[in-house]
Amino acid sequence: MQTGATTSAWSPVRIAALAVGLVFLIVGVLGFIPGITDNYDSMTFAGHHSDAHLFGVFNVSILHNIVHLLFGVAGLLAARAGAAARSYLLIGGVIYLALWVYGVVVDEASEANFVPLNNADNWLHLGLGLGMVVLGALLPRLTAPRQHPTGYAHR
Repeated sequence: MQTGATTSAWSPVRIAALAVGLVFLIVGVLGFIPGITDNYDSMTFAGHHSDAHLFGVFNVSILHNIVHLLFGVAGLLAARAGAAARSYLLIGGVIYLALWVYGVVVDEASEANFVPLNNADNWLHLGLGLGMVVLGALLPRLTAPRQHPTGYAHR
């Protein structure tokens, strides 16, 4: 089997990438639904002036929602192969950890808060980053071969 090739066996790391990608897609879509996103009419493309809050808690903007959608699509595509799934989880996790650091350092009222981020976003990004890195580092990339009743391994 080629490295990075798409396989029909769903390894744990591929399932994790698929699940994370689906969650990102769902969150990205929900960010565009009035009612689920409070103050929807105040949503801006980017910047700290957006007063829209997903679930009334997480500050969002059009850019923020688009980033979630892109991470979702990337997760679905990465889930096609074990190596890609692992890379998605590890690199994506590092990106979210960097976003957490950025959110902690930047002043929420500053023009530099272009995503926009608030305290709830920061804690979520820390959890996402750590979770993705742990999943990418610890989950097996390949499925274990099935054992034939005679004791011989086969796929």
